[in-house]
Amino acid sequence: MKSIVLSIFLVVSFAHEVHAQLNDYKYIVVPKKFDGFNRENQYKTSTLIKHLFTERGFKAVYEDSLPDDLKENGCLGLFVGLDNQSSMFTTKTTLVLKNCSNEEVFTTVQGKSKKKEYEPSFAEAIENAFRSFDGISYNYQPKAQEETSEPVTVSFKNDVKKLEERPNLNKNRSPLVEQETSEERQYYKDNRPVESDYKKAEETTEKVVKQVATENEQSFESMEPEVTSDYSIKDTPKTPSPSMMKNDIGVLYAQELSNGYQLVDSTPKIRMKLLKSSSPNVYIAESGTINGVVYTENGKWFFEYYNANELVTEELNIKF
Repeated sequence: MKSIVLSIFLVVSFAHEVHAQLNDYKYIVVPKKFDGFNRENQYKTSTLIKHLFTERGFKAVYEDSLPDDLKENGCLGLFVGLDNQSSMFTTKTTLVLKNCSNEEVFTTVQGKSKKKEYEPSFAEAIENAFRSFDGISYNYQPKAQEETSEPVTVSFKNDVKKLEERPNLNKNRSPLVEQETSEERQYYKDNRPVESDYKKAEETTEKVVKQVATENEQSFESMEPEVTSDYSIKDTPKTPSPSMMKNDIGVLYAQELSNGYQLVDSTPKIRMKLLKSSSPNVYIAESGTINGVVYTENGKWFFEYYNANELVTEELNIKF
């Protein structure tokens, strides 16, 4: 009687220990092709094992379809190995579960089958091996560091005074790069030293413009750029000439808005606003007092508007 009670106690203790070990892991990762097999899902081993784990309440996933949290933390999963010790007349399989450190966490009993055909023989042997999970009630329990996703609140209450007491050695220094880009505000200033090299004749015009702007520290008189018409040029009439848009602006850079885009030049200054229409790649264009449409055709962008009852079409160089 004592030996029977002891045996029952040992079985219950073992089951409890296994239960606690398996509860530490959120996923069971099943390979599409087990070691020692010639092709994926040979004898339907992968699909059967995933099905049997899912049937017992585990979250079983294939190794090529991992959820995001498992991709970030591989230690959330146990990885399944199939130990095939089959002989000529008997199929013998054992399942081995290993953690992210390649340590064995759980090993099943050896399942056996004497069926002649491979697929039903492996199926019976694997199902017999799964009897090791009978009586185990799996319920994932995150570890302490995984239980909360709330951000950690850091208080600087006692540090404010200390910071104020320290002399501000950098108060007269401006940041190396000052930049702000929004629908209402466009500002950029680069204070980084640039070594000029004017011997490179092959430099493009765009590079030269950027270098000169950097050396002059791009000191803008106003941080609030005004939306100005591309045709409102001092000492010229407000009525634009057909080529004024293309020659005056050059490259325009598109910045996304909630209802379309705003186009800015390299200054940067807002030159035009493009508002979405009901047709894709066709925008209602606003440039100061001039309104029209901007559309794409054959990979190029065009601006169309009326000038003194005459339709004018101009090509734009827009960088999205």
